[in-house]
Amino acid sequence: MKNILITGVSTGIGLGATREFCKKGYRVFGSVRKPEDAEQLKNESDENFVPLIFDVTDEKAILDSVTLVEKIVGQNGLSGLINNAGIAVSGPLMHIPIEELQEQFNVNVFGIIRVTQAFLPLLGAQKNCPHPPGRILNISSVAGKVAFPFLGSYVGSKHAVEGLSHSMRRELQLYGIDVIIVGPGAVNSAIWDKDSAQNIPEYYLETDFVASATKFQKQFVKQGKRGFPIDYFGKRLVQIFEKNKPKTRYALVPKKFREWTLLRLIPDRKLDRMIAKGLGLVHNK
Repeated sequence: MKNILITGVSTGIGLGATREFCKKGYRVFGSVRKPEDAEQLKNESDENFVPLIFDVTDEKAILDSVTLVEKIVGQNGLSGLINNAGIAVSGPLMHIPIEELQEQFNVNVFGIIRVTQAFLPLLGAQKNCPHPPGRILNISSVAGKVAFPFLGSYVGSKHAVEGLSHSMRRELQLYGIDVIIVGPGAVNSAIWDKDSAQNIPEYYLETDFVASATKFQKQFVKQGKRGFPIDYFGKRLVQIFEKNKPKTRYALVPKKFREWTLLRLIPDRKLDRMIAKGLGLVHNK
């Protein structure tokens, strides 16, 4: 049995990936932050699922999970790691509290580094490793390549994930460990029904950005609800993980030409003007 670790499996892409990898016969170690989520997932999943309780910002909890996983997998190690856990902080960079910006990077960027460093020996980053080298999938986003207004903190974190992943892949060639970036577009999950997705943060309700940000938020939620279902992402992640000669990056985007290819072909200044016109961010001289 192959063993794989997926972070952030309580909802969304992580949950979809857990379901599909279990179906394919993998033993899935899935991280969640709350014991009640671990219990619920354990009850809903088959015997191939093993919950791990840790937050990617908690180094001690991560290391405790390494010990647990090592006891279970023994000399077989891990075949893969999918760094999926993440958060999205929204708001204009002019007003966003620095503490929220730090938390964004602490989870999305430093969280990946903490988890990867801790589990690399089980993936084969050691001399005379008794098992074949594993493979790492880092979940980025369309925002890892395209910058949207009012998502600057999230965009910055995903741009960082992209760069770190390329450097990591080139370094880990030493051990035969491959690193692949997966950049999803819109994901149709329960997150869009939560108040946190619908509401504008209080700290910029009285700023000049409120009208534009409200319009953007509504469009963003609407687009999310039209996104791929989580089980589709799960199936695609399994396919990517099992490829003999994978690409270094995959874009899994609905309406791919309009929402991915075209956005990267339009010159920056023209895209600036299009966004400004659409959201009312035009300067009145």
